[in-house]
Amino acid sequence: MYSDALKTGRKIFAVAPMIDWTDRHCRYLHRQISRHALLYTEMVVADAIIHGPRDRLLGHDAAEHPVALQLGGSDPAKLAEALRIAEAYHYDEINLNVGCPSDRVQSGTFGACLMLTPETVASCIAAMKAVSKVPVTVKCRIGVDEQEPEEALPELMTRVLDAGADAIWIHARKAWLKGLSPKENREIPPLDYDIVYRMKSRWPDVFIGINGGIQTLDQAEAHLAHVDGVMLGRAAYQNAAILADVDHRFFGEPAAETDWNGLCDRMMDYAERHIASGGRLQHVARHMVGLFTGLPGSRRYRQILSTDANKPGAGPEVIAAAFAAVDLSAESERVSA
Repeated sequence: MYSDALKTGRKIFAVAPMIDWTDRHCRYLHRQISRHALLYTEMVVADAIIHGPRDRLLGHDAAEHPVALQLGGSDPAKLAEALRIAEAYHYDEINLNVGCPSDRVQSGTFGACLMLTPETVASCIAAMKAVSKVPVTVKCRIGVDEQEPEEALPELMTRVLDAGADAIWIHARKAWLKGLSPKENREIPPLDYDIVYRMKSRWPDVFIGINGGIQTLDQAEAHLAHVDGVMLGRAAYQNAAILADVDHRFFGEPAAETDWNGLCDRMMDYAERHIASGGRLQHVARHMVGLFTGLPGSRRYRQILSTDANKPGAGPEVIAAAFAAVDLSAESERVSA
């Protein structure tokens, strides 16, 4: 995947891993809108995979590919064991989280706090590479707390690349481990895209992707003049319709209008299967709420999904009712970029 991208100059567009958001239902929705975007799971802790409900944690629909599993952990042996277990689920990539700043993650000594111990990250990557049949990558920050990014980021990159990492995705902000909430850590530390560009200039033969604060496809395209990949997070989740133009702009597909009615039918079928297996409509519908942001009828659409999908016995017909509230003829007026 990454070596091919470097050889051909093909860029990669990805939807970022987001805890509590990018679960299998979210990824299925996103895949119905973009055939080619690289999708990431929310972070799954290695210990949970080893000792917990594996199918619930790792299961996914075949339609989700290409899909990457993001792991959390700091014990090389446990990460390797989690990766061996995950092999049966046929992910296209395994990514190590070195960027999440939450207290919960810090208490487990992984996530962004690993920026402080790059030798540990390198040991983890080496152990994962030793057992992986797919690319092993890192997603990190530019530094944490009082670290100087111009020193901390290159040191981490040097170590993980020497350990065999296939690609590095960089969230272009520091993380503050104390004093800021995870939400504040996504907004308050200033963005420094230039340092990511400089890392690409320093390692021209390494796949380097950028993440953080990217709101539009125009911005994404501008970043791709400097780096190999771009990753959208909240912007893609909160207005998933933005993904409708991804295949054309980044993967060379012919421009085409999105078949929103077809999407409605596919999501109803998916929801019906999920309900039949013991799930609830809300598990699926909650990820669809922001789909038509800005279109006439979008407020009523959100009301239906947010309210009716939560009712006992709610079925796929709620999705149909929500779609019916939107003026899909105005789709051409949406801001796809």
